[in-house]
Amino acid sequence: MSVTTTPDAARVTDGVLLPRAGVWEIDPGHTDVAFTGRHLMFTKVRGHFTDVRGTVIVGEEMNDSQVDVVIAMASVHSGNDIRDDHLRSTELFDVVRFPQATFSSVGVDWAGDRGRVLGDLTIHGVTRRVPLEVVFEGQVRDPWGSDRAIFSATTQLNREDFGITWNVALEAGGVLVSKDIALAIEIETVLRSQG
Repeated sequence: MSVTTTPDAARVTDGVLLPRAGVWEIDPGHTDVAFTGRHLMFTKVRGHFTDVRGTVIVGEEMNDSQVDVVIAMASVHSGNDIRDDHLRSTELFDVVRFPQATFSSVGVDWAGDRGRVLGDLTIHGVTRRVPLEVVFEGQVRDPWGSDRAIFSATTQLNREDFGITWNVALEAGGVLVSKDIALAIEIETVLRSQG
């Protein structure tokens, strides 16, 4: 394996640009955890969480990296105040009893600029092991001299696996709200210390 360091917080490993080893802190102001479900079996409904914090510890070998994320569930926004209040209610997220969701990685399988990060996701007090398909989008030094690394990730969940089971049966068949939820994640991180 050949590794070439660059003047900023990146390295080129076997011809692939990767973030430098170290502790990268998630920037909540430039991070988005978005979800998509279906309403009435057809209409896509989208929402996102605006309060997402945590760290990405990038290893010298990418497979030795670690990800820990905390999401404030009350920060959910879907573009409709009534729907947001329902999402926060005891029928769905129950944010008073379960104010946070967490993700903690247990393994990384990385190749090139992408990989699979397997981790324990806890929502609504229930923990399930979930794979994230992750892509390193690149890095940049911001105008204030901080080095930033950007990642995107996707996965699919069944919300009922996490005890979020509220629904209404439709007269014509099916249910009001889909069980299957797609997650799309955009994470911007700031280098806090080099490994």
